[in-house]
Amino acid sequence: MKNMENIRAQFPQLQEKVYGKALVYLDNAATSLRPRSVVDCWQEMAFRYNANVHRAVHKTAVEATLRYEQARKAVAEHIGAASEKEIVFTSGDTAALNLVARCFGEAFVGAGDEILVAQSEHHSNLVPWQMLCAQKGAVLRCLPVDENGRLQTELLPQLLSARTKLLCVADVSNVLGLRNPVQEIVRTAHEKGCPVLVDGAQGIVHGSIDVQALDCDFYTFSGHKVYAAPGTGVLYAKRKWLEAMPPFMGGGEMIESVAWKGATYAAPPYKFEAGTPNIAGVPTLVPALEMAQTLGAGEIALQADAVRDFVLEALREIPGLRLFGVPSEKTEKVPIFSFTVEGAHHEDLALLLDKMGVAVRSGQMCAEPLMTRFGVTGMLRASFAPYNTMQEAEYFVASLKKAIDMLR
Repeated sequence: MKNMENIRAQFPQLQEKVYGKALVYLDNAATSLRPRSVVDCWQEMAFRYNANVHRAVHKTAVEATLRYEQARKAVAEHIGAASEKEIVFTSGDTAALNLVARCFGEAFVGAGDEILVAQSEHHSNLVPWQMLCAQKGAVLRCLPVDENGRLQTELLPQLLSARTKLLCVADVSNVLGLRNPVQEIVRTAHEKGCPVLVDGAQGIVHGSIDVQALDCDFYTFSGHKVYAAPGTGVLYAKRKWLEAMPPFMGGGEMIESVAWKGATYAAPPYKFEAGTPNIAGVPTLVPALEMAQTLGAGEIALQADAVRDFVLEALREIPGLRLFGVPSEKTEKVPIFSFTVEGAHHEDLALLLDKMGVAVRSGQMCAEPLMTRFGVTGMLRASFAPYNTMQEAEYFVASLKKAIDMLR
């Protein structure tokens, strides 16, 4: 497919070799590869526009500020925010989640209040809430998953109460690869007067996002999972929350006025962006999100669906393989496959696959409570991006079968 060849040519790392074999990179759920457009932007900012933003009036600083704010506008448009003023830049999804935990928690959570978190969450969307509850004397409650990995949303009416101050859920689990019914969850929570935070670290990669249509109160994601530079992240929040929450950190840029007796704070989003930001990294969100739009449409998207369907069926046919995150319909699944194999340790499988040129993830995937839920110590995860081909999928399956045979 000519278009796929053109796309892959834009990702130089796909031409690398590992142990003399062509790299098959299937650890995209952890970090995506970066296209030349992102690297070029990164270098241009570092080499030509290395000046602090929002401060000086000299030309280099003005250009750096312009590029930084263009990225804010691009993010707002990509996720359907009402205004770029609802976009706060952070160092990543983890920082965005901690910002909400600290600032929302300070303003709205007290002793005896409750935070409801889905059982399938990444540690970044669990530990900050544990810390908040310990600090405030609040209660952490769990929205469980069933044996197939689906959230038991039918329990929401009994889990939500007047004490529930926030519901936290990912739109796509980084382990299970299932699209959670976040629209239904948001609607149910709002009916009970409870705001909702959606962790979009995986969802931003595998589909279009419209935060206004979703009506979530907060949406977070990392740049490094969606082709941008590392150290970049986004917090979307409805304007009313940004205005009501206290700032996360104090320092330069987040203030309006400072005197010895106290300070007044800048308007959102700058109130939450203390200090020198990732000047070179944030602008890479512009070409990164352009790439995401390209990869999410047309024959590239159709190929990605075909790869997902092939891998899903192939894994189901391997004896002794237990897949976690079993969809009722294929469209419920993104191409993230976590599994165990009877008689073969996940780390041993990962090491053997690495020798064959296949990069996958093994371990707990920063979701230890979910591992405990399914009674395993770890899993093997193969996560595909739209630039992965059917030939790579076939090679992965063949290599996995070979590795399993070697260990049994």
